[in-house]
Amino acid sequence: MKDTFKQFGIAIAGSGSATPTATLDNDQLSQLVDTSDEWITTRTGIRMRHVATPEETLGQLAARAGRDAIAMANLSPEDIDLIVLATSTPDDLFGSAAKIQGEIGATRAVAFDLTAACSGFVFGMVTAAQFIRTGVYRNVLLIGADILSRWVDWDDRATCILFGDGAGAVVMRAREDRDRLLGFSLHSNGQKNHTLNLSQQAESRGLLTGLEVGRGQYRPITMNGREVYRFAVDKVPEVISKALYHAHLTTDAIDWLLLHQANQRIMDSVAERLEIPTEKVISNLAKYGNTSAASIPLALDEAVREGKIKAGDRIAVSGFGAGLTWGAAIFEWGI
Repeated sequence: MKDTFKQFGIAIAGSGSATPTATLDNDQLSQLVDTSDEWITTRTGIRMRHVATPEETLGQLAARAGRDAIAMANLSPEDIDLIVLATSTPDDLFGSAAKIQGEIGATRAVAFDLTAACSGFVFGMVTAAQFIRTGVYRNVLLIGADILSRWVDWDDRATCILFGDGAGAVVMRAREDRDRLLGFSLHSNGQKNHTLNLSQQAESRGLLTGLEVGRGQYRPITMNGREVYRFAVDKVPEVISKALYHAHLTTDAIDWLLLHQANQRIMDSVAERLEIPTEKVISNLAKYGNTSAASIPLALDEAVREGKIKAGDRIAVSGFGAGLTWGAAIFEWGI
Protein backbone atom coordinates (compact mmCIF):
# COMPACT_ATOMS: atom_id res chain seq x y z
CA MET A 1 0.00 0.00 0.00
CA LYS A 2 1.41 3.38 -0.99
CA ASP A 3 1.87 6.14 1.57
CA THR A 4 -0.58 9.01 1.15
CA PHE A 5 1.16 12.35 0.75
CA LYS A 6 -0.51 15.02 2.86
CA GLN A 7 -0.20 18.64 1.78
CA PHE A 8 -0.71 21.35 4.36
CA GLY A 9 -2.24 24.76 3.88
CA ILE A 10 -0.72 28.06 4.94
CA ALA A 11 -1.89 30.90 7.16
CA ILE A 12 -0.25 34.31 7.58
CA ALA A 13 -0.60 34.59 11.34
CA GLY A 14 1.28 37.69 12.49
CA SER A 15 3.35 40.64 11.35
CA GLY A 16 5.98 43.01 12.72
CA SER A 17 8.23 45.81 11.53
CA ALA A 18 11.09 48.03 12.64
CA THR A 19 12.85 51.12 11.31
CA PRO A 20 15.82 53.18 12.50
CA THR A 21 15.01 56.24 14.61
CA ALA A 22 16.96 58.71 12.46
CA THR A 23 15.17 60.18 9.45
CA LEU A 24 16.26 62.15 6.40
CA ASP A 25 13.66 64.28 4.65
CA ASN A 26 13.77 65.81 1.19
CA ASP A 27 14.71 69.28 2.40
CA GLN A 28 17.72 67.83 4.22
CA LEU A 29 18.70 65.88 1.09
CA SER A 30 18.68 69.13 -0.88
CA GLN A 31 21.65 70.18 1.26
CA LEU A 32 23.62 67.21 -0.10
CA VAL A 33 22.68 67.18 -3.79
CA ASP A 34 21.01 69.48 -6.29
CA THR A 35 17.38 68.59 -5.64
CA SER A 36 14.27 69.79 -3.81
CA ASP A 37 11.29 68.42 -1.95
CA GLU A 38 9.03 69.26 -4.91
CA TRP A 39 11.35 67.55 -7.43
CA ILE A 40 11.57 64.34 -5.39
CA THR A 41 7.92 64.20 -4.36
CA THR A 42 6.49 64.75 -7.85
CA ARG A 43 8.76 62.11 -9.41
CA THR A 44 8.74 59.44 -6.71
CA GLY A 45 6.15 60.18 -4.01
CA ILE A 46 8.86 59.99 -1.34
CA ARG A 47 9.02 62.69 1.33
CA MET A 48 11.39 61.11 3.87
CA ARG A 49 13.24 57.93 4.70
CA HIS A 50 14.69 56.26 7.82
CA VAL A 51 18.46 55.72 7.88
CA ALA A 52 20.55 53.53 10.15
CA THR A 53 23.38 54.96 12.23
CA PRO A 54 26.79 53.24 12.15
CA GLU A 55 25.91 51.53 15.44
CA GLU A 56 22.62 50.04 14.19
CA THR A 57 22.69 46.66 12.47
CA LEU A 58 20.46 44.81 10.09
CA GLY A 59 20.24 42.04 12.66
CA GLN A 60 18.83 44.39 15.29
CA LEU A 61 16.10 45.68 12.99
CA ALA A 62 15.23 42.20 11.76
CA ALA A 63 15.09 40.78 15.28
CA ARG A 64 12.74 43.54 16.43
CA ALA A 65 10.41 42.94 13.50
CA GLY A 66 10.59 39.19 14.04
CA ARG A 67 9.76 39.36 17.74
CA ASP A 68 6.70 41.51 17.06
CA ALA A 69 5.46 39.11 14.37
CA ILE A 70 5.90 36.13 16.68
CA ALA A 71 4.02 37.91 19.47
CA MET A 72 1.10 38.81 17.15
CA ALA A 73 0.90 35.15 16.09
CA ASN A 74 0.58 34.17 19.78
CA LEU A 75 3.71 32.04 19.58
CA SER A 76 6.99 31.97 21.46
CA PRO A 77 10.39 32.08 19.75
CA GLU A 78 10.85 28.40 20.63
CA ASP A 79 7.83 27.55 18.46
CA ILE A 80 9.58 28.75 15.28
CA ASP A 81 10.95 25.95 13.08
CA LEU A 82 12.51 28.00 10.28
CA ILE A 83 13.72 31.56 9.76
CA VAL A 84 14.09 32.88 6.21
CA LEU A 85 15.83 36.25 5.98
CA ALA A 86 15.30 38.04 2.67
CA THR A 87 18.06 40.64 2.39
CA SER A 88 20.69 42.04 0.06
CA THR A 89 22.57 43.85 2.83
CA PRO A 90 23.49 41.35 5.57
CA ASP A 91 25.75 42.41 8.41
CA ASP A 92 27.92 39.43 7.51
CA LEU A 93 28.55 38.36 3.91
CA PHE A 94 28.28 34.75 5.11
CA GLY A 95 24.71 35.49 6.20
CA SER A 96 22.84 37.10 9.09
CA ALA A 97 19.86 34.78 9.58
CA ALA A 98 21.58 32.50 12.10
CA LYS A 99 22.66 35.43 14.25
CA ILE A 100 19.09 36.77 14.19
CA GLN A 101 17.91 33.32 15.27
CA GLY A 102 20.18 33.64 18.29
CA GLU A 103 19.05 37.19 19.09
CA ILE A 104 15.38 36.21 18.95
CA GLY A 105 15.93 33.07 21.00
CA ALA A 106 14.41 30.77 18.38
CA THR A 107 16.57 27.90 19.57
CA ARG A 108 14.78 25.19 17.52
CA ALA A 109 14.82 27.04 14.22
CA VAL A 110 17.08 26.50 11.25
CA ALA A 111 17.91 29.82 9.60
CA PHE A 112 19.23 30.96 6.24
CA ASP A 113 19.49 34.07 4.06
CA LEU A 114 17.77 34.51 0.70
CA THR A 115 18.80 37.22 -1.77
CA ALA A 116 16.42 38.50 -4.42
CA ALA A 117 16.71 42.25 -3.77
CA CYS A 118 13.36 44.08 -3.86
CA SER A 119 11.58 40.83 -4.79
CA GLY A 120 13.07 39.09 -1.77
CA PHE A 121 10.00 39.05 0.45
CA VAL A 122 7.76 37.53 -2.23
CA PHE A 123 10.42 34.99 -3.19
CA GLY A 124 10.89 34.23 0.51
CA MET A 125 7.17 33.71 1.03
CA VAL A 126 7.00 31.18 -1.80
CA THR A 127 10.16 29.44 -0.56
CA ALA A 128 8.85 29.19 3.01
CA ALA A 129 5.52 27.91 1.70
CA GLN A 130 7.17 24.84 0.18
CA PHE A 131 8.55 23.76 3.56
CA ILE A 132 5.11 24.16 5.13
CA ARG A 133 3.12 22.51 2.35
CA THR A 134 5.27 19.36 2.48
CA GLY A 135 4.99 19.12 6.28
CA VAL A 136 8.69 19.71 6.92
CA TYR A 137 8.08 22.77 9.14
CA ARG A 138 4.93 24.17 10.78
CA ASN A 139 5.92 27.67 11.95
CA VAL A 140 8.11 29.85 9.73
CA LEU A 141 9.33 33.37 10.43
CA LEU A 142 9.89 35.26 7.17
CA ILE A 143 11.81 38.53 7.49
CA GLY A 144 12.51 41.12 4.81
CA ALA A 145 15.19 43.60 5.85
CA ASP A 146 17.66 45.93 4.19
CA ILE A 147 19.99 48.79 5.09
CA LEU A 148 20.59 50.30 1.68
CA SER A 149 21.83 53.64 3.04
CA ARG A 150 25.23 51.97 3.47
CA TRP A 151 25.46 51.27 -0.25
CA VAL A 152 24.11 54.50 -1.70
CA ASP A 153 26.27 57.05 -3.47
CA TRP A 154 25.19 60.16 -1.58
CA ASP A 155 26.49 62.33 -4.42
CA ASP A 156 24.24 60.64 -7.00
CA ARG A 157 20.92 62.47 -7.15
CA ALA A 158 19.31 59.73 -9.21
CA THR A 159 19.64 57.07 -6.50
CA CYS A 160 20.28 58.68 -3.10
CA ILE A 161 16.75 60.15 -3.00
CA LEU A 162 15.11 56.72 -3.27
CA PHE A 163 16.33 54.40 -0.58
CA GLY A 164 15.65 53.95 3.12
CA ASP A 165 16.27 51.33 5.79
CA GLY A 166 13.90 49.00 7.59
CA ALA A 167 12.67 45.50 8.38
CA GLY A 168 9.34 43.70 8.23
CA ALA A 169 8.32 40.18 9.14
CA VAL A 170 5.44 37.71 9.03
CA VAL A 171 4.82 34.36 10.66
CA MET A 172 3.56 31.67 8.29
CA ARG A 173 1.86 28.69 9.92
CA ALA A 174 0.68 25.29 8.75
CA ARG A 175 -3.07 24.65 8.51
CA GLU A 176 -4.71 21.32 7.88
CA ASP A 177 -8.16 22.60 6.93
CA ARG A 178 -7.53 25.67 4.75
CA ASP A 179 -4.88 27.28 2.56
CA ARG A 180 -4.66 31.07 2.62
CA LEU A 181 -1.78 31.29 0.11
CA LEU A 182 -3.96 31.20 -2.97
CA GLY A 183 -1.53 31.61 -5.87
CA PHE A 184 1.85 32.94 -6.96
CA SER A 185 4.14 33.54 -9.92
CA LEU A 186 7.90 34.20 -9.94
CA HIS A 187 10.26 35.34 -12.72
CA SER A 188 13.85 36.40 -13.45
CA ASN A 189 15.71 37.97 -16.37
CA GLY A 190 19.47 38.15 -15.90
CA GLN A 191 19.95 39.81 -19.28
CA LYS A 192 18.65 43.01 -17.67
CA ASN A 193 20.94 42.74 -14.63
CA HIS A 194 22.92 45.80 -15.64
CA THR A 195 19.92 48.12 -15.23
CA LEU A 196 19.98 47.88 -11.43
CA ASN A 197 22.79 46.43 -9.40
CA LEU A 198 25.22 46.71 -6.52
CA SER A 199 28.16 44.96 -8.09
CA GLN A 200 31.39 43.60 -6.76
CA GLN A 201 34.55 45.22 -8.14
CA ALA A 202 37.71 43.55 -6.92
CA GLU A 203 40.86 45.51 -6.17
CA SER A 204 43.91 43.75 -7.54
CA ARG A 205 46.49 42.53 -5.03
CA GLY A 206 49.74 40.80 -5.96
CA LEU A 207 50.56 37.76 -3.84
CA LEU A 208 53.60 36.42 -5.66
CA THR A 209 55.39 37.18 -8.89
CA GLY A 210 52.91 36.45 -11.66
CA LEU A 211 50.02 35.78 -9.24
CA GLU A 212 47.34 38.31 -8.39
CA VAL A 213 44.05 37.95 -6.52
CA GLY A 214 41.13 40.33 -6.03
CA ARG A 215 40.43 42.08 -2.74
CA GLY A 216 36.65 42.11 -2.43
CA GLN A 217 34.74 45.38 -2.39
CA TYR A 218 31.44 46.68 -3.75
CA ARG A 219 30.52 49.75 -5.75
CA PRO A 220 27.51 51.86 -4.74
CA ILE A 221 24.06 51.17 -6.18
CA THR A 222 23.71 52.00 -9.88
CA MET A 223 20.40 52.20 -11.68
CA ASN A 224 18.93 53.07 -15.06
CA GLY A 225 15.75 54.60 -13.69
CA ARG A 226 13.96 54.88 -17.01
CA GLU A 227 14.54 51.21 -17.87
CA VAL A 228 13.52 50.02 -14.40
CA TYR A 229 10.32 52.05 -14.62
CA ARG A 230 9.44 50.53 -18.00
CA PHE A 231 10.20 47.06 -16.72
CA ALA A 232 8.00 47.51 -13.65
CA VAL A 233 4.92 48.96 -15.34
CA ASP A 234 5.11 46.22 -17.99
CA LYS A 235 5.89 43.13 -15.92
CA VAL A 236 4.13 43.77 -12.60
CA PRO A 237 0.54 43.85 -13.90
CA GLU A 238 1.34 40.75 -15.93
CA VAL A 239 2.75 38.77 -13.00
CA ILE A 240 -0.14 39.76 -10.72
CA SER A 241 -2.56 38.58 -13.40
CA LYS A 242 -0.71 35.25 -13.55
CA ALA A 243 -0.87 34.86 -9.77
CA LEU A 244 -4.60 35.66 -9.85
CA TYR A 245 -5.07 33.05 -12.57
CA HIS A 246 -3.38 30.41 -10.42
CA ALA A 247 -5.61 31.48 -7.53
CA HIS A 248 -8.72 31.21 -9.75
CA LEU A 249 -9.56 34.83 -8.94
CA THR A 250 -10.07 38.12 -10.74
CA THR A 251 -9.00 41.57 -9.61
CA ASP A 252 -12.55 42.22 -8.34
CA ALA A 253 -11.93 39.64 -5.60
CA ILE A 254 -8.90 41.51 -4.24
CA ASP A 255 -9.33 43.73 -1.18
CA TRP A 256 -5.84 45.26 -1.25
CA LEU A 257 -3.01 45.77 -3.72
CA LEU A 258 0.35 45.94 -1.96
CA LEU A 259 3.32 46.53 -4.24
CA HIS A 260 6.99 46.91 -3.50
CA GLN A 261 7.26 50.55 -2.43
CA ALA A 262 9.60 51.81 -5.14
CA ASN A 263 7.86 54.73 -6.81
CA GLN A 264 4.34 56.08 -6.46
CA ARG A 265 4.01 56.56 -10.21
CA ILE A 266 4.78 52.86 -10.73
CA MET A 267 2.14 51.87 -8.18
CA ASP A 268 -0.44 54.19 -9.72
CA SER A 269 0.28 52.87 -13.22
CA VAL A 270 0.03 49.20 -12.13
CA ALA A 271 -3.25 49.83 -10.32
CA GLU A 272 -4.65 51.62 -13.36
CA ARG A 273 -3.69 48.80 -15.73
CA LEU A 274 -5.29 46.23 -13.42
CA GLU A 275 -8.34 48.47 -12.95
CA ILE A 276 -7.91 48.41 -9.17
CA PRO A 277 -9.26 51.57 -7.51
CA THR A 278 -6.89 53.87 -5.66
CA GLU A 279 -8.56 53.26 -2.31
CA LYS A 280 -7.47 49.61 -2.49
CA VAL A 281 -3.78 50.46 -2.96
CA ILE A 282 -1.61 50.38 0.18
CA SER A 283 1.22 52.92 0.16
CA ASN A 284 3.55 54.17 2.88
CA LEU A 285 6.30 55.13 0.44
CA ALA A 286 6.15 58.79 1.44
CA LYS A 287 7.36 58.01 4.96
CA TYR A 288 9.94 55.28 4.31
CA GLY A 289 11.18 55.41 0.72
CA ASN A 290 12.33 52.23 -1.01
CA THR A 291 13.35 49.76 1.72
CA SER A 292 13.91 46.89 -0.74
CA ALA A 293 12.96 43.49 0.74
CA ALA A 294 11.49 45.23 3.79
CA SER A 295 8.99 47.38 1.89
CA ILE A 296 6.10 44.92 1.49
CA PRO A 297 6.10 43.47 5.04
CA LEU A 298 6.70 46.93 6.55
CA ALA A 299 3.65 48.34 4.75
CA LEU A 300 1.65 45.19 5.53
CA ASP A 301 2.37 45.40 9.25
CA GLU A 302 1.50 49.09 9.36
CA ALA A 303 -1.83 48.48 7.62
CA VAL A 304 -2.66 45.55 9.92
CA ARG A 305 -1.89 47.51 13.09
CA GLU A 306 -3.91 50.49 11.85
CA GLY A 307 -6.90 48.19 11.40
CA LYS A 308 -6.98 48.72 7.64
CA ILE A 309 -6.28 45.08 6.79
CA LYS A 310 -8.64 42.70 8.59
CA ALA A 311 -8.85 38.93 8.96
CA GLY A 312 -9.94 37.29 5.73
CA ASP A 313 -8.94 40.18 3.48
CA ARG A 314 -7.41 39.10 0.19
CA ILE A 315 -4.13 40.81 -0.66
CA ALA A 316 -2.20 40.84 -3.93
CA VAL A 317 1.49 41.55 -3.31
CA SER A 318 4.22 42.02 -5.90
CA GLY A 319 7.95 42.57 -5.58
CA PHE A 320 10.21 43.69 -8.42
CA GLY A 321 13.76 44.90 -8.80
CA ALA A 322 17.41 43.99 -9.15
CA GLY A 323 18.30 40.76 -10.82
CA LEU A 324 16.07 41.55 -12.59
CA THR A 325 13.49 39.64 -10.59
CA TRP A 326 9.77 40.00 -10.13
CA GLY A 327 6.98 38.01 -8.55
CA ALA A 328 3.51 38.14 -7.09
CA ALA A 329 1.50 36.26 -4.50
CA ILE A 330 -2.17 36.26 -3.55
CA PHE A 331 -3.02 35.49 0.06
CA GLU A 332 -5.67 35.97 2.72
CA TRP A 333 -4.65 37.66 5.94
CA GLY A 334 -5.06 35.79 9.23
CA ILE A 335 -5.41 32.31 10.63
